[in-house]
Amino acid sequence: MRDELRKLPSVDRLLQEPAVHNLVQTYGHELTVEGLRHALDAARHQIRGGAPCPPIDEIAARAGAYLSVLARPTLRPVINASGVIIHTNLGRAPLSAETRAAMTAAAQGYTNLEYDLDAGRRGSRYVHAEQLLCRLTGAEAALVVNNNAGAVLLTLTALAHGQEVIISRSQLIEIGGGFRIPDVMRQSGARLVEVGTTNRTHLRDYRAAIGPETAALMRAHHSNFRLIGFTAEVPLNELVTLAREQGLLVFDDLGSGTLLDTAAFGLAHEPTIQESVAAGADVVSCSGDKLLGGPQAGIILGRAELIARLRQHPLTRALRVDKTTLAGLQATLLHYLKGEAVDKVPVWQMIAAPPDALKQRAERWAQELCQAGARATVTEGRSTVGGGSLPGETLPTWLVALEVDSPDALAARLRAGDPPVISRIENDRLCLDPRTVFKREEEVLLQAVQAALRSGQVTVT
Repeated sequence: MRDELRKLPSVDRLLQEPAVHNLVQTYGHELTVEGLRHALDAARHQIRGGAPCPPIDEIAARAGAYLSVLARPTLRPVINASGVIIHTNLGRAPLSAETRAAMTAAAQGYTNLEYDLDAGRRGSRYVHAEQLLCRLTGAEAALVVNNNAGAVLLTLTALAHGQEVIISRSQLIEIGGGFRIPDVMRQSGARLVEVGTTNRTHLRDYRAAIGPETAALMRAHHSNFRLIGFTAEVPLNELVTLAREQGLLVFDDLGSGTLLDTAAFGLAHEPTIQESVAAGADVVSCSGDKLLGGPQAGIILGRAELIARLRQHPLTRALRVDKTTLAGLQATLLHYLKGEAVDKVPVWQMIAAPPDALKQRAERWAQELCQAGARATVTEGRSTVGGGSLPGETLPTWLVALEVDSPDALAARLRAGDPPVISRIENDRLCLDPRTVFKREEEVLLQAVQAALRSGQVTVT
């Protein structure tokens, strides 16, 4: 064993090898040295177990394998074949080509983020998307922050700190990641006043709860669940009327937020941003990266005097967005202004995709996979909008269903690929939904599935 250990080359000796020179060029000197030491430690362990000293090229290869894993980003592109359009765990809304280009252009150099080109002096970053948002929604003013949770927190902190905000018990929601409306309200310093019951809340409940410390009435979108059966909630316009009578504000947290009528696509009607503004809500908040289809952002719209107060609040600086987000949001909003959102925004492209076209794609995939030896069939299925919007609502689709010994094992192999593929399992079959797969991804997807079927001796039945 000692003789074999003595045969191990030094790090300096390994650094003279051509293969290691390539590692230095790729990963730099310090990381390469770390990789070589890792490989030598592994070789020593093997030798102590009775193995001979490995050749130099094997040590270099082991160092390269270690470095490739070490330097691989943890945030990676994936192919979403799950059929969930706004997949919270997969980064929510994919962006349009124009949006990506705008964000790249803003990132490549300097911008007039906070510079007034006309006046030649310092300006405000908050003006860049405001005009578009106001034109599209009818709001007097707008403000963009980092996400909708931040938008709600800022609104409550700036406009209701130390005062009461009345909300229906049915709207005290918790969404993904443990985000709870009551927790945000407490953090803001506003005092939560619950009214009604879990399933039914009436206008008289709000009226009875109003007192000298009340600042606002609040409505919160149910997000990822739906109330059915013996239920009642107060329409926004009635809350506004009551608030006007009592000299109170109305906050409307729309959650996802949409500028298009979802009912036109065979889905339930999701309250639009324009409807909330028109109903008279003083402050409306929503996300930019869900049904809107843009980058992650929290959008606040409402009366000019209130938005001005939000802008001046110290918390706004902590929640502010960067130049790439504003550039991407502007580009996304321009799609709506031009009337091209359904054709250009990926979320709406996917929602509007006709079943016949999805079936054709699924049949083409199944045919290619069958030719490669898989047992693949095309079957009807349902796609989900996701992202905390339209709970329970699905769209008809066509799936490629793979019958294998272990769908779970195949799904794991797909996730371990490069790029990873996210699928779903239904009726003990692994299913791929073309609705959420871009056409540019199809060939890579099919290659990944074939590779996963071959690896690990997956038995195709």
